Amino acid sequence: MKIIDRYVIRQLLPPILLGLLVFTFVLIIPQIKEHAESFIAKGVSPGVVLTAILLLVPQALALTIPMSFLLGLLVAFSRLSVDREFVAMQACGMSLARLLRPVGLISVLCAAATYYVWAIVVPDSNQRFREIAFNVVAQRAEYKVRSRVFFDDFPNLILYVRDVPSSGGGWNGVFISDSRNTSEPAVYLAKHGRVAIDQTRRSIEMVLESGARHTASTTGTYEVFQFDRLVLSLDPRTVFPRAPERGLNEMTIGELRATAAEKVKQGQSAHNELITIHRKWSIPVACLVFGLIGIAVGASNRRDGALGSFAIGLVVIFAYYIPMYLGPSLAKGSLVAPWFAAWLPNIVMGLAGILLFAWRDKAADRPLRVPVPAFLRPRSLARATRSWGPVRILDHYVASSYARVLGLAAVAMAGIFYISTFLDLSDKVFKGDATWAMMGRYFVFVTPQYVYYIIPLAVLVAALVTISVLTKNNELIVMKACGISLYRIALPMVACAVLAGGVLFGLEESVLGPANRRAEGLNNAIRGRLTVNDAINRQWVVGTRGEIYHYDFFDSQTRRMLGLSVYEFGDGMDGMSRRTFAQRASADTPAGTLWRLEDGWTRAFSSSGTANAFSAFQTADRTLESMAAFVTEAPDARFMGYAQLRAYTERLRAGGFDVLEQDVALAGKLAFPFVTVIMTLMAVPFAVLTGRGGAMAAIGIGIGLALTYWITISVFAAMGTGGLVTPLLAAWAPNMLFGATAVYLLLTVRT
Repeated sequence: MKIIDRYVIRQLLPPILLGLLVFTFVLIIPQIKEHAESFIAKGVSPGVVLTAILLLVPQALALTIPMSFLLGLLVAFSRLSVDREFVAMQACGMSLARLLRPVGLISVLCAAATYYVWAIVVPDSNQRFREIAFNVVAQRAEYKVRSRVFFDDFPNLILYVRDVPSSGGGWNGVFISDSRNTSEPAVYLAKHGRVAIDQTRRSIEMVLESGARHTASTTGTYEVFQFDRLVLSLDPRTVFPRAPERGLNEMTIGELRATAAEKVKQGQSAHNELITIHRKWSIPVACLVFGLIGIAVGASNRRDGALGSFAIGLVVIFAYYIPMYLGPSLAKGSLVAPWFAAWLPNIVMGLAGILLFAWRDKAADRPLRVPVPAFLRPRSLARATRSWGPVRILDHYVASSYARVLGLAAVAMAGIFYISTFLDLSDKVFKGDATWAMMGRYFVFVTPQYVYYIIPLAVLVAALVTISVLTKNNELIVMKACGISLYRIALPMVACAVLAGGVLFGLEESVLGPANRRAEGLNNAIRGRLTVNDAINRQWVVGTRGEIYHYDFFDSQTRRMLGLSVYEFGDGMDGMSRRTFAQRASADTPAGTLWRLEDGWTRAFSSSGTANAFSAFQTADRTLESMAAFVTEAPDARFMGYAQLRAYTERLRAGGFDVLEQDVALAGKLAFPFVTVIMTLMAVPFAVLTGRGGAMAAIGIGIGLALTYWITISVFAAMGTGGLVTPLLAAWAPNMLFGATAVYLLLTVRT
């Protein structure tokens, strides 16, 4: 290897590793939030939680290694172009093709790593993670049940629990509607309940204590059976299916070939298995394709730096994965062979890379010009800014530099989220299980959640990059020499961070909750899953006084119900005070609580649980919940703003319910927006301490800080839900820890 080869490799490795960290971290953020917090809250050991998180990494690496290689090429060659090193190479008689030697070496190594991860590591890691998740659910089934939320995972059983203690051990205040015997449906009430699982006997039982069973037969007889302890046997095959089998992504190449041969032998189509086999080779080859494109695009004298190359890389990646998911749909329709469907993106992008490389080899270091409207072109700082009150020209300069990096970082991170979501869901569209319109609506409603994730990361990266660039260009030294302290220089960034925190809180209070609810419904529809507790047809509703309503059909336009049952209780769920049934029910006004019941009956019960009064009626007026209670979605902290959640929590607290989970969520909604200010206060001294590392070092530090902060939030939130720390401490501990670190660094750094 020549000196130039070693030099190019040294320029490539840091941005490749940084891209690997950035892409992998962003892709596993939702997985960490979904699984890690849930596992910790369920009392899973830290070793199992850490193992589960590490098992998620290979699936992300299979996609992020080629993406990171492309990013490294674009960033490294962009720097060579900006510093005019390509001009020096050409002056020495070195063509662009000469750089294929070091780039080809790195691309082959990345391709080999991708193949190893994709074909060997991913199948086992995915399967192990699915088995861990299955065992956690199977061993702690009672944790799937949430307080005051109807649970319908048990076949032909509806379970409602007033309280799920954070310490585990079952539930308090249990209501069960059992319709397994259609001729004699039963209702169970109990003070306590739990699920007992015997793995060796493969049995699952629901144990109820201190309660009563109400049965009403079709002949008109009604029976109340009191019990101290009652065991309901459930079918383990329907409640907890057998351990997850290996899917296509969890199979090795040998297993895929055997499955394909078996399908062909049975006269079935094996295109999915054949496409998966070829993808295990075609995706690693993408590194070679990205090598050509990276050299051709990177060898220009653009001055948008690392983040600009980051954005261009996302465009190339998106262009690669569109034919990647178009091919299987063509193969499914027998329009192309499975091997061609898998290799289609490499063929398309490879040809484009060859043509682009041939053109750039003749015109290296010339800019790729994109027409920009005049009103979007940046204006001169001297003409565009002036001092105004406390806002100085320096503030305009720092703020404009910060805003530019903030915008590029936000766009780049949004691109990662959109690309990963597209890769995750697009196969459902290509297979015909969903439509592009559904995908488009999902992107619209999931965008607020993406913005909620992106803002803290973008603010952190923007502050780090801005200070690092000022330091690298010696501008920070000049400012200090003029008597301007680091605190004053950072003031515009802190002001922007406060504004960003306000945006986060505003999102929480306005569009985030409803948008997340709509996005979850669309996600379930795209994946073919049923949406639980649909607003119009959820059929089970809890009233403000603790009563439970069930109906067979509800028409919100005519304000009529069919098959209405009302269960009313005393102080606890162990006894029923009154039960009412009506064939039809109608409300006079949408906001009124007076309902007209028709063709029904009412049965009252004594304090001991025995039936002591029965009356049938043709029509009866009864005060029930208003119609809004039946058409409004069931309360869920994920879909509520701070004010809504606080009001809901106070109502539950007044009713004597355990509100630990709501208190943790409530404190978290108030504490999280402060992350922007704390991250900015940490970023400023960190960026100064990195010295002349520049934007790449700043981005690497930013991702490391964000990863640490996110894990800390997840751990403390799970500890709060599990009752290990108070809700206030669970929400504010990450802010206090990182805030104290920021204050220490600010007080010790040279200002």
